Amino acid sequence: MRNKSSLLLLTLLAAAPAMAHTDGTAHSHLASFWAGAVHPWTGPDHLAAMLAVGVWSALALKQPLRAPLAFAASLLAGAVLAMSTGWALPAVEAGITVSLAVLGLLVALRTAMPPAAGVATAAILAFSHGAAHGLELAGAAALAGMVLSTLVLHGLGLAMGWRLRAAPQVLRVLLGGSVALLALIRITGAA
Repeated sequence: MRNKSSLLLLTLLAAAPAMAHTDGTAHSHLASFWAGAVHPWTGPDHLAAMLAVGVWSALALKQPLRAPLAFAASLLAGAVLAMSTGWALPAVEAGITVSLAVLGLLVALRTAMPPAAGVATAAILAFSHGAAHGLELAGAAALAGMVLSTLVLHGLGLAMGWRLRAAPQVLRVLLGGSVALLALIRITGAA
């Protein structure tokens, strides 16, 4: 029974949507949503940042869900601002690079802080990610896909962080160091 249910679910998810309207609007919204949803998984900087937020939150914060939610909200705010005004945040790429360095250090050092400080840190680090993508994304559907994927990656990061609590310290340091190293690679232009 379980295999049949899994097969049915997989079939429903894989099926192409019926497009009753011939103007293509529904299809373009769906394509836009998926383009936004895929991006955080394919950009190494975004993948590392989203996972690191979850890992750090699980490792070091007393209220681990707040920082990932603040990150997603600030990402959304930065994207909406850029999308609606066309405003390009000065040095947005530098902001993304700094966020990777900071998140890597927060994970490696298992930096604890009060809940409000954790929320503020996550929100500040996220804004540049959102502002960068607000200019690149094609509408609200793409933005919704990106935010949804961001939340999923935060959840995976939380799960990783909870597992790392009992793991040898060297694993946490290596993971955080890898995220910080990505920032260094971006600075040198190799990424």
